[in-house]
Amino acid sequence: MPVTLDLRQAIVHKVHGQSEEGLREVIENSVDGPEAALPGLGVVFEMIWKDLDPAKQDRVLSMLHRHLDKLTPGSITS
Repeated sequence: MPVTLDLRQAIVHKVHGQSEEGLREVIENSVDGPEAALPGLGVVFEMIWKDLDPAKQDRVLSMLHRHLDKLTPGSITS
């Protein structure tokens, strides 16, 4: 019987046991990388988001809002 992992489990399996430097490498190789890497970044962001208290979530939202305000629709990179 084949083992089936959902996307979250697969991403966690890939990064589990990584050193901080290994995690940095995974993230930096995913940022501005192929679109296939975006779900992995989403899973990582979800883990971080769940660990933030509401004040830090507000700071992240403000930072995201500022970055989005600088973009022109159709221009994904800054």
